Amino acid sequence: MTRLQCEYREHAIKADVVEHPDLPTPWAGGCHITAPDGHTTRRIALPVQSAFLADLDSAQRASIAHGKWLVDQHLDHGRALPE
Repeated sequence: MTRLQCEYREHAIKADVVEHPDLPTPWAGGCHITAPDGHTTRRIALPVQSAFLADLDSAQRASIAHGKWLVDQHLDHGRALPE
């Protein structure tokens, strides 16, 4: 499986989607964020209410969007990225 990834505000964001084949919405979204200093976060799951999606493409795109939001929160509001 290919992983969607992007560079955003000098941070690398990689989608990390996990498949749960027995569920009607089998794709659990998540991402890893690498800061400019090389530190990489653990897998950060999507919020519970939107964690599972019906198709891989949507799960990857939602994961990247969530990663961008987390980077914005970190840079604009001083919130720490998850360890």
